[in-house]
Amino acid sequence: MALQLAKPAPPDDDKRWKMIEVTMRRNGYASHALIETLHRVQGLFGYLDEPAMHFVADSLGLPLSKVYGVSTFYHLFSLKPQGRHTCVICTGTACYIKGAGELIEGIRSHYGIELGQTTPDLELSAIGARCIGACGLAPAAVVDGEVLGKLTVERLIAKIEEVKRHAT
Repeated sequence: MALQLAKPAPPDDDKRWKMIEVTMRRNGYASHALIETLHRVQGLFGYLDEPAMHFVADSLGLPLSKVYGVSTFYHLFSLKPQGRHTCVICTGTACYIKGAGELIEGIRSHYGIELGQTTPDLELSAIGARCIGACGLAPAAVVDGEVLGKLTVERLIAKIEEVKRHAT
């Protein structure tokens, strides 16, 4: 007779944990469900915090170090809350040569954040990407999913501000 361990309790009473449990149950609480489960957590909560990683580790019978390792290895996972809007600046060779550094400096000076950070009001997250596949449009960025090319700092800031205005 196999010893059945008690299922760990979710970090709080938020109903979204039920959906995450469904994802893990569908995969038999197997360790191979880690990435799918982390995607589900991030999709529902917007990021992976420490209580969420503990819950996933305990539920899947994995060491916390494994969950944290996967969470930090894959670029699409975030351990901090993200902004309502996202600006991804391409830092690949073509974009960097054609002015990505100036775009990064423009974000830094206008919004007071570095790549990988979010404004204190959670309105904008700035992210760097090694390549977005738009080398012919260098320097390029992606603002809320829209690829923009041959950018200047002024055009990038104007686009971000336009997107922010239309979201309210």
